[in-house]
Amino acid sequence: MKADLRGDYSKAGADYAVEQDWSAYSAQEHALYRRLFERQSKLVPRYACPEWIEAIAGLESAAREIPRFADVSKKLKSRTGWQIVAVPGLIPDDAFFTHLASRRFPVTVWLRRPDEFDYIVEPDVFHDFFGHVPLLFDPVYADHLHEYGKGGLKAMRLDAVTMLARLYWFTIEFGLMRTPLGVRAYGAGLLSSGGELAYCVEDPRPRRLPFDLERMMRTGYQIDRYQETYFVIESFDQLMRETAPDFTPIYTRIRDLPVLA
Repeated sequence: MKADLRGDYSKAGADYAVEQDWSAYSAQEHALYRRLFERQSKLVPRYACPEWIEAIAGLESAAREIPRFADVSKKLKSRTGWQIVAVPGLIPDDAFFTHLASRRFPVTVWLRRPDEFDYIVEPDVFHDFFGHVPLLFDPVYADHLHEYGKGGLKAMRLDAVTMLARLYWFTIEFGLMRTPLGVRAYGAGLLSSGGELAYCVEDPRPRRLPFDLERMMRTGYQIDRYQETYFVIESFDQLMRETAPDFTPIYTRIRDLPVLA
């Protein structure tokens, strides 16, 4: 983990969990969060997958202020067995995978600055909550993320995290889904973006390829600009089915192959 990451790690436990000190958020931070929520709420009816839209409807209080993680965790626990764990920011792979494998989703506690309204490098509470948490209410998606966590711990033992991380990037963060209304976004990086959400669905420039597990694990991605390539699933059932096999032989087969654009 880089030493210059934002966030206060001084009070984090061994698993990097912290308390969400909700009372410490200022009125200005709640107002900024509300502005971010309002902006995205105008976009998601046109660009988000139906499963995400259905899920966010049950989190109406999250539109008014930074959510209280404990309250949302109670709803999640009863629905899919998941809960939110507050973290100071980005955390090491082993802690991240362990949380997912235990049905705990790490959500950053800090919020971006006003001058970062349109773009932020590291995930903040808005990205993590608005982008990731709603789909944890979907049973199939939630099960997939649980399996991904277990697969991440295995990938660490096999020195294959880089390949598995590309799968996460092109699905959980920047994934698209084919729906009766056309291609829609389900990736958190898209759903929380003011600009890329429309771009990923409507712009003619990026490639939109069908789900291909090995291709995804070999494809490089951009962290500082819009993606040049997206992958489209047919459903979360397909995502669960296609990622169910043991990845060990895949890692062996593609490990020394060139990274694709």
